[in-house]
Amino acid sequence: RGWTAVQVAEEAVVDLPGRSPRIGGSIGFAIFPDDAEDRDTLINNADLAVHRVKVSGGGKTCRYERAMDEAERARRALANDIPRAMEDGEFFLHYQPQYSVASGEITGYEALIRWQHPKKGAVSPADFIPIAEKYGLIGALGDWVLETACSEARDHVMDGRIAVNLSAVQLADPRFVDRLKAILVRTGMSPAKLELEVTETAIIADKMRALHVLRQIRALGITLAIDDFGTGYSSLDTLQSFPFDKIKLDRGFISELASSDRALAIVRAVLALGRSFGIPVLAEGIEDAGQLEILRHEGCQEVQGFFLGRPARWEDAVRLGKVAAPRARRA
Repeated sequence: RGWTAVQVAEEAVVDLPGRSPRIGGSIGFAIFPDDAEDRDTLINNADLAVHRVKVSGGGKTCRYERAMDEAERARRALANDIPRAMEDGEFFLHYQPQYSVASGEITGYEALIRWQHPKKGAVSPADFIPIAEKYGLIGALGDWVLETACSEARDHVMDGRIAVNLSAVQLADPRFVDRLKAILVRTGMSPAKLELEVTETAIIADKMRALHVLRQIRALGITLAIDDFGTGYSSLDTLQSFPFDKIKLDRGFISELASSDRALAIVRAVLALGRSFGIPVLAEGIEDAGQLEILRHEGCQEVQGFFLGRPARWEDAVRLGKVAAPRARRA
């Protein structure tokens, strides 16, 4: 009666000379016969429990609960809907404008995927992106976003660049650069108008391969931004390893900008780092005029956020973006 199945998920440990490796883990367990009456089901239930820990941030212990079966079935059903949804046109893009703080002019737009499910209605990216990652669908979904953004940018007169997120799966795929070239040819998109955003976590899994792919992308004339800067494993090391064209400062620092001296100090440090490297910094998540004014005073080059323009369909994003442009400070 006391049998227990335990599943452990470990964080990747990178053994670098002179540095301490990051060690951590998540534990999920199920107990016989309360949680299952046979070996395979017991192990499967322990796996569901460890998955619950990982999606909640990791580093904890969790026992299997029967409600996890229902949640897993819902995830699998949603995963099965993703390929069909791409074919049926249920996915579409919203664009969020990005601005120059100094001039108030639009410097570009970030493309963000949205899903209008025929039965479930609007499905949040926070729900379906992790599912696409888990079930091996994120590569195809990422390619769809890239091609759609390039096609829509070709069909409209736009200011600045279109920024598209690049997933770790795409970055690790040896055929991705060839697919990227084919997308540019099919859509007629100018590489100079495209910006790909990559997070440190996407790079760290296989840094040498990732940097090789990034160099190939840069050789095409596409600009590269490091996203969520300051939240990764070794931001300074990543920035030193590859000359990114832009730093995107994580919104978590901006949300506490007016209330936390520590957050302000971090923002100042990143802006100083950008100036030292000659790389412009874009701050995400601007939600009020106070945050914008602080960033203007500190010398931040670009901004985006709900205060300036919410993600919207192309035509609305352009119209609303121009209306909400931040004004340059008067001399």
